[in-house]
Amino acid sequence: MAYPVTYYCPRCGAVHELEREGYLADKTVTPYPLEGWEYVAPDEPFEDEGGVDGVRFVCGRDEELLLTGEELPDAAEAPDSGCGEPFYLSFVRFEDGKEIQPERGDDRVTIGVGPQRPRGPDSPNGPSGPHGD
Repeated sequence: MAYPVTYYCPRCGAVHELEREGYLADKTVTPYPLEGWEYVAPDEPFEDEGGVDGVRFVCGRDEELLLTGEELPDAAEAPDSGCGEPFYLSFVRFEDGKEIQPERGDDRVTIGVGPQRPRGPDSPNGPSGPHGD
């Protein structure tokens, strides 16, 4: 038996509804895919499918999944149209009876490219004054 389950877009808060089987093994909903996870569209088979690790939504594009107006849960202040950006429902994955954690991405960030040493005055006395001193 299938039940309606709601998911909020992590970018704009729009509410999407997906028919799910009775047992849920959801891990997370994120604005980006988890590294190593395989995603399918909400209209493709995903429950108990081998090689499927989650569902890729496009906020607002899947109009039959987007809840609006009185369909929204109580106190929801979500936009009616969605933001048009993708977001990802990731399921829990197991290998040899142990839960698999997502691979860590490269956390290093490069901010601009510049000289190898700091720029500053060319002499120990600093720059010359207004009179050339």
